[in-house]
Amino acid sequence: MTVFAVYGATGHTGRLVTADLLARGKQVLLSGRDPVALAALGTGPILPAAVDDPAALRALAEAADVIVHCAGPFTVTGLPVATAAVEGGAHYVDHSVEVHPVKLLFDTFQDKAQRAGIAMVPSVSFYGGLGDLLAGASARGIAEIDRVTVAYHVHNWMMTHGAVETAGLLFAGTDRIGYADGEPKYGFVEPRQAVFAFPPPVGPRPMIAPVPFPEAVTVPRHTRTRAVEAQLTTRTFEEDQAFTSEKVDPAARSASEFTIAAQILAGPASTAGYLHGRDLWSAAALASVEAAIRLTEGAAKAGVSSPGEVFDPVEFLSTLAERGAFTLDLPATA
Repeated sequence: MTVFAVYGATGHTGRLVTADLLARGKQVLLSGRDPVALAALGTGPILPAAVDDPAALRALAEAADVIVHCAGPFTVTGLPVATAAVEGGAHYVDHSVEVHPVKLLFDTFQDKAQRAGIAMVPSVSFYGGLGDLLAGASARGIAEIDRVTVAYHVHNWMMTHGAVETAGLLFAGTDRIGYADGEPKYGFVEPRQAVFAFPPPVGPRPMIAPVPFPEAVTVPRHTRTRAVEAQLTTRTFEEDQAFTSEKVDPAARSASEFTIAAQILAGPASTAGYLHGRDLWSAAALASVEAAIRLTEGAAKAGVSSPGEVFDPVEFLSTLAERGAFTLDLPATA
């Protein structure tokens, strides 16, 4: 039977991923650094493995067909777990919102993954992954694209401890990766004030632009465009609960509301696709589970790919919409 290893299984995302896999009748292997916390889950066999224990991580990969990596910050955890996946021959899916660990996989793991015969898909999560898929779906059939803007409106986001750590690393860093003039751009970019016109009832919103999400690396892999930028509503980090909700219960954490837009500018014309939903954590978990199942079923070639590159983005998003992750509104060209 196919074995799905969940790394970071005791965290909020890891628990959601585990629950969805079990609901779909899959065999799970729970992993992370704390054996006591893993045993307390009581939802499946465990194999503890700290990120600084390569032998344990290798054993985890050898025992699994695919690893769903849920334990950030990925700047710290991404390389050890990805390395174990390659060495142990397990497919790999992660939830990274940090662009540098995503780029590292593309830069250094492509040949390794191909030789190992495994597929690796980073950033199959809410920020980054869903934006990448939505951009690919919204741009379908459009040539000569000038700019892809992925805009996130998030209300009532309650960050976990890991998310708070990730946000601190993400926005403190000055070594930014962008995409403009048809090529990658490196170096610090001063955020500017911007306004993005979301559809009603959200409407125009002040934005942080750009935000250092993975779309600048992932979208150009499948969509020909001169520029890519990710934006996030300013209000998201201004809400009182955003950084003070590490210990809230799962029911409260599920109360987030979101709209993701992918605006495609091509000459004087523009079009956009949208995702609308509640509980961004659940949407992320459903996306990674769907990706992991497809990898074990042979839906991807060996190597490292972005979500919108390896999966048909329209079909993949439609499947998630049918499973209740969000509602989907794509332009007619898609």
